[in-house]
Amino acid sequence: MAESGAPLERGVRREHARESSARQKQTLSRYQRITDSKVFRKAFDEARPQVGKFMVLRLANLERGGLRLGVVTSRRTFRRAVDRNRARRKLREAYRRRRAQFKPSADVVLVGRHKLLQASAQDVEEELLALAQRAGLMEKE
Repeated sequence: MAESGAPLERGVRREHARESSARQKQTLSRYQRITDSKVFRKAFDEARPQVGKFMVLRLANLERGGLRLGVVTSRRTFRRAVDRNRARRKLREAYRRRRAQFKPSADVVLVGRHKLLQASAQDVEEELLALAQRAGLMEKE
């Protein structure tokens, strides 16, 4: 064990290592994300869209498996890459904060709309919950 002020591997101090591990726990793992284009295609072909002011939610139910998220921000809607990335971050953050309230076996695809960039985080979360309720994604309490 190294002392609290002593460097760890590659000059990383203990405080920094704790911060980065806490940050990593807040992200979605690769098993919680949709990365396969076939799954996106299935969600777009089969799922009925729930349209909101800031996003469109598409839900593909699974027989088994976990809750996964896919985010779509098109170049047509968000011209600049920085805007596409900001929109993705807002959608992922709203989902991450509310995913515990969702049913466990579904693929959720969120499509960003242009007004998303002007929306507050609270507005995005509220709309996500409303769309999830309409889609039948919410757990019954």
